[in-house]
Amino acid sequence: MTVRVRELLGEAGTALRLRLVSGARGLERVIALPRLQQPGLALAGYLPQLHPDRVQVLGNSEVSYLATLEPRRAREAVAGVATTGVACFVVTNDAAAPAALTEPADTAGVAVLGSALRTADFIRSATVWLEERMAPETNLHGDLVEMHGLGVLILGKSGIGKSEAALDLVARGHRLVADDVVQVRRPSPTVVRGRSARLLGHHMEIRGLGVIDVEALFGTLATLEERQIDLVVELVEWPGGADRLGLVTGSYPLLEVELPLVRVPVRPGRSMAMLIETAARNHLLRARGRHSALAFAERLDDEIATRQRRRAGDTE
Repeated sequence: MTVRVRELLGEAGTALRLRLVSGARGLERVIALPRLQQPGLALAGYLPQLHPDRVQVLGNSEVSYLATLEPRRAREAVAGVATTGVACFVVTNDAAAPAALTEPADTAGVAVLGSALRTADFIRSATVWLEERMAPETNLHGDLVEMHGLGVLILGKSGIGKSEAALDLVARGHRLVADDVVQVRRPSPTVVRGRSARLLGHHMEIRGLGVIDVEALFGTLATLEERQIDLVVELVEWPGGADRLGLVTGSYPLLEVELPLVRVPVRPGRSMAMLIETAARNHLLRARGRHSALAFAERLDDEIATRQRRRAGDTE
C-alpha cells in the first residue's frame, strides 16, 4: 500500500505536530516506503543513497549544512535531491525552513513540512504510523477468537461449523474478535493481526438463529477489537490415514508469515470447541518445550527397543 503526503499531514498531523510550509502541489505525491531518510550525504552531492518516494527529514545538521553553503549552491543541492522523486521534505525541531530549501522544492513540486518534534522523535513516530498505515492486508473467510492469551484463527469450508464453534468458545468464557470475515494485516515482518469487518463488529451469523449480538448476549468482555494471530485451526472432513499421534506439524502461510496449523476433523458428536481449546492449550505447552506426542513416541520407541533387546538375550 502507499500513502499520499496529504494523508501524512492530515491523519497523523496532530500527533507528529506537522504543518505545511510550502509546496502544496506536492501533497498528492506518494510515500511508497515507511522508512524515512536524512539526506545529508545527498545534499553534499552523493545522490545514489537516495530512495525515491520516501520522506526526507532535515534536522539541525542538515539545515545548518545548507546555511554554510553559498545561496546558489544550496539551492542547487536541494534541487538535485528534489528532482530524484522524493515524497516530501520535513524540517524538524520547529526550525524555520530556509528559502534555499523551500524555493527549489516548490519548483520541483515537492512539499516542505515542518514539525515541532525533535528529529529522533519524529522519525520514530512517523515510521510507526507509516508501517501501521502501509501494512499488507487481506480478508479471510473464518472466525478469530482469543483464548488463553492466544489469537486462534478458525478456518474451514462454508457450512462446516466455524461460527458455531466460535460461539461455543465464547460461551466457555473466551472472546470473539471476528466472525465470517476476518480482516488481516501484517504490521511487522513476523506478526499478523486480525479484526472484524467494520460493519460486522461484534455480530455473528448462526444458521437457524440469524444474526446475533455477542456483546449484548455475553457482555462487553466477550468481544475484542483486534488480536494478533498465533495459531490456525482448520476444521476438515477427516479423510482417513491421518497422523494419529500428532507428530506431523503443519504451517499456514498468511501474508508471508508462517503460522502453526492444526487440522481438526469434524464428525457428529465431537465437541469442536473443546478440541479447539485443547489445541490452543497444546500449542502453549509446545511453546514451553513440552511436546506430548513426541514424548509419547520416544517412550514407545524406548519400550520397543527394550523388548527387542530382551528377545535377543533370550535367543542367545
